[in-house]
Amino acid sequence: TEGDVEVAKKADHIIYLPDTMEIFSPLLTIIPLQLLAYYIADRKGCDVDQPRNLAKSVTVE
Repeated sequence: TEGDVEVAKKADHIIYLPDTMEIFSPLLTIIPLQLLAYYIADRKGCDVDQPRNLAKSVTVE
């Protein structure tokens, strides 16, 4: 959450999230984490539009 100085001492990069009611916490965390996963995959050169093994798990009718 915002203002957590203990995490800032140990990490190079931090994604701060605003304080909110516990019920809204998953909604506020999923968007930054999805973007983080996207940018990591893009930087590693992975095809983010057609991930490996997608055809094995998803069937289009």
